Amino acid sequence: MARPSGSDATVTGPRVREAAQRLFARHGYAAVSMRMIAAEVGIGAGALYHYTPDKQTLLFEMMQAHLNGVLDGWSAVDTGPNALAQLEAFARFHVRYHLDRPDAVFIAYMELRSLDPENFARIEQLRRRYEAVPEAILKLGHQSGQMHVPDVKLTAMALIAMLTGVTTWYRDGGRLDRAAVEANYADMALGMVRAQGPSLKTA
Repeated sequence: MARPSGSDATVTGPRVREAAQRLFARHGYAAVSMRMIAAEVGIGAGALYHYTPDKQTLLFEMMQAHLNGVLDGWSAVDTGPNALAQLEAFARFHVRYHLDRPDAVFIAYMELRSLDPENFARIEQLRRRYEAVPEAILKLGHQSGQMHVPDVKLTAMALIAMLTGVTTWYRDGGRLDRAAVEANYADMALGMVRAQGPSLKTA
């Protein structure tokens, strides 16, 4: 089916995804209709189907893009020479990356229940790949004696939950700027494994 006259898929397609993301984050996936998304973009409801087959595809593709983005972003990070440096680098990266994308983060965690089984399985595979990153760092740190981590998987999940939680409360212009928040969360991550962070002060 041809696109509407005068449309540009490279412009309107991303606008459709951005509008859907805003609406899903604001109202929840179940409450958002394709007609609402079309109105947000400023196109007719029928024209929306030139850019996506359905709402489920929009949800899956935005979750997939978020997780691929975080995996690609981490792969470009200079992780440092040992497990402690890697843990600090991971914590800083996770906070920095997620602070820039609060709507995507909210949807990635809160709308998993809205995925159909096939899409859920594909997203879970990507999530497990990312969760394996801190698990590997913690395992290395425990084995090398740099960290005390009795349960690697549990600690990794707690770490990710703590770091991701920053998106629920942080607002630009508050008491702490992003650099300070990033540094404090890195110190807390190191503290979870009983390691002294470089910016922590002793009494």
